[in-house]
Amino acid sequence: MQPLKMLNNVQKARLLHSLLLNEMPDFISYLYEYTESVLDSKEELRSSWKEQLFGVDFWFELAEGIKSRAERYSKDLRRSSGVFADQLFDGYSAMFTVHVLTQYAIRPETNLKFKQAVELLFN
Repeated sequence: MQPLKMLNNVQKARLLHSLLLNEMPDFISYLYEYTESVLDSKEELRSSWKEQLFGVDFWFELAEGIKSRAERYSKDLRRSSGVFADQLFDGYSAMFTVHVLTQYAIRPETNLKFKQAVELLFN
């Protein structure tokens, strides 16, 4: 296995999924709800969007892409670490998904091991 600092987002996501398979249904549900929330509150987000690394419209595009893949691969995302990692953590999509992952990890009800794994792999 490579050192953690040498892993890319897809490899990290594959490892997270493999280690904590039982947590994936809850995270994937949260991810879907989060994308719905972003897409349902476009005007509110647009008005509050501060100077970021990229524009708000790009954020909406990322959310739409993740939502589409979450719907298309819903069962496979839960079962397959490869599908989970490749569909949600490849390319620019990783910016959105890692953000949602870190938001999920800071919730009080999130499993402690999951929180620690996210911290280790993605922060």
